[in-house]
Amino acid sequence: MELHVLDIAIFIAYVALLISIAWWISRRGHQGPRDTQDYFLANKALPWWAIGASLIASNISAEQIIGMSGSGYALGLAIASYEWMAALTLLLVGKFLLPIFLKNQIYTMPQYLQQRYDNRVKTIMAVFWLAVYVFVNLTAVLWLGGLAINTVTGIDWLIGMVFLATFSVAYSLYGGLKAVAYTDIIQVVLLVFGGLLLSYLALDAVSGGNGALKGFITLSAELPGHFDMILSKDNPQYINLPGISVLVGGMWIMNISYWGFNQYIIQRALAAKSLAEAQKGIAFAAYLKLLMPLIVVLPGIAAVMLFPNLDAPDQAYPSMISLMPVGLKGLVFAALVAAIVSSLASMTNSVSTIFTMDIYKHLRPHQTQTHYVRTGRLVSLSALLTALLVAQPLLGQFDQAFQYIQEFTGFFTPGIVVIFLIGMFWKNASSNGALSAALGSAAFSIALRVWWPELPFVDRVGLVFLLCLGLAVGVSLLFKGATQDESIDISHVSFSTGRSFNVATVGCIIILIALYATWW
Repeated sequence: MELHVLDIAIFIAYVALLISIAWWISRRGHQGPRDTQDYFLANKALPWWAIGASLIASNISAEQIIGMSGSGYALGLAIASYEWMAALTLLLVGKFLLPIFLKNQIYTMPQYLQQRYDNRVKTIMAVFWLAVYVFVNLTAVLWLGGLAINTVTGIDWLIGMVFLATFSVAYSLYGGLKAVAYTDIIQVVLLVFGGLLLSYLALDAVSGGNGALKGFITLSAELPGHFDMILSKDNPQYINLPGISVLVGGMWIMNISYWGFNQYIIQRALAAKSLAEAQKGIAFAAYLKLLMPLIVVLPGIAAVMLFPNLDAPDQAYPSMISLMPVGLKGLVFAALVAAIVSSLASMTNSVSTIFTMDIYKHLRPHQTQTHYVRTGRLVSLSALLTALLVAQPLLGQFDQAFQYIQEFTGFFTPGIVVIFLIGMFWKNASSNGALSAALGSAAFSIALRVWWPELPFVDRVGLVFLLCLGLAVGVSLLFKGATQDESIDISHVSFSTGRSFNVATVGCIIILIALYATWW
């Protein structure tokens, strides 16, 4: 499949427009050299709509669009639990976690760990997150993005990866988080419009041109197993999504870790004008998450009927783009690239924030603000170059990259969640207890992976969380050690939320109940 000249023109116009707007936003209202608050936290002035849009643009990338569509092709609607449970998780983060972070006025997640525990915990977790962002997240986004460009245009995947990295640098490196967050509004509009249009055309094609509703009915009738939200034990994909555990087990741990303690996600909320504004943005993002399966999972299911003989599930979404007419194909391709580059920009900005503020500034504490901003830009470039070099060797052999990412990060997320939750809500938690949870998470996960391989990884995450929690509590009580707690006492933190946030939460719960009741 190749793009028509009109499609290419539309795509080039999109690239030029986005870069121009990003540079205009970066320079608008700005005088003199940038400081770290301006570059890394958009001067703490983001409105709710920019926060919500940027949260989704940062989250929805190649690993979601390509990877989750591939999982939709392989196992069906059940993969949507990652999206729908995330909506509720976002609201919990907005109510219980975000007030603590904003009260402590932090730049990064490692900075909070230093305030609550000590420099050892901060440094270990900072190095861990840098490694994961570069060698898992950035590599996955670049690799899947390169494959998508190759499938849609025929351009070599390596050239596609280089283009994505260059595009990301062109619009985000100068302006930092402010440029990323405000241009994400354009990205999300394009992503949602293009995704919904592709889903409509996919369903219409399934019905033979008789409309999307008829197509959905046909799809449900022809592929009933692909519309089971709760998989039974005899389902061959049970190992990936183990039944009721997706509602009450380890998926909660993974979602809380991702949406609550993941720097490149939570950084948008940390840059809000106020707590109320951040909570509105999170509620907006939650409702966008409810919509995402229609955009990223449904096309993958439709591809089972339209392209039944794909070599790999991750080819489903790029193949579906061939359904688009000339002109709109370029628009949907632009939406796909928009999702990819927005995540790349967000990840590299967060890598530079953590490295600069948590590691480099500690080693060289008396440099100018301009020096730290320049360092952050160099780190962003270095992270992208590293990811370009290692992407194919690390991910080239996997058919479902989304599942690989979830399983790999599942080794560490239980310990991360334990470290933060006991640090926030249990005053006796110690640095030694936090370190034991971090080390125990990897050790327990690897041991269970080796000695109990048939245990679904979602269940393993839940079990390791309980083991790490017990270990951290035990070590904290027996070997308290030195803990320098400079964080805000939560008795001074208000967890009350406004009426609009509360109404949004109730509405989200009702929608989720209806969805799971329909496709139980």
